[in-house]
Amino acid sequence: MRPVALVTGASRGIGHAIALRLAETHHVLLVARERGALDEVALEISARGGVAEVLPLDLTVPAQIAERLRDQQVDVVVHNAGVGVMKPLLELTPDEWHRMMDVNVNALFHVTRAVLPGMVSRGHGHVVIIGSIAGRSAFVGGAGYATTKHAVMGFAENLMLEVRDDGVKVSVVSPGSVATTFGGRTEPKGDGQLLADDVAAAVMAVIDTPPEVLLHRVEVRILSPKRPRA
Repeated sequence: MRPVALVTGASRGIGHAIALRLAETHHVLLVARERGALDEVALEISARGGVAEVLPLDLTVPAQIAERLRDQQVDVVVHNAGVGVMKPLLELTPDEWHRMMDVNVNALFHVTRAVLPGMVSRGHGHVVIIGSIAGRSAFVGGAGYATTKHAVMGFAENLMLEVRDDGVKVSVVSPGSVATTFGGRTEPKGDGQLLADDVAAAVMAVIDTPPEVLLHRVEVRILSPKRPRA
């Protein structure tokens, strides 16, 4: 029986790439708001011989998270869903601030809180969080987004210390710039950036460690923004 992996934000970008990779070895639970987009990913996985289950879910609604995930047995959870509004603080609206906090930080708590008890009781599991190099740096326009990613790093390190003796791993994969539509871009740039599948490959490397080995923090960058990609 295949282990079960839950991926949030699985309908596009990095989450889509991670779901495709995980489907080679796992039964994948696909989480995002738009069922139609998730159905397309599930069909793609099925065409490749994998198995995926669609779980439409609004990660800003804690009660919905608790209800949908309460009875799910999850071996790996990949927290990929995220919102990025890059604006100076005085241009950032309260709604934009709260949405980033709800998706990037609060949903991280609620989803983990739903699946972690089962991992602890079974004595194994892996919590993988897609962070960002913004989680250890600062930039103009990052007062909201970078704040959430700094919070992610603190959450992950403390959780790792809490559950490591229960056999549960906690990892953060922090990419640099990735060629996706994240952050309001209308289309990926592609030049001098990582591809979504590069991040997915790093996630798989983190998951595929021996049982007693933990890769807690991994930073992924393009080798050189100046070199053309082969």
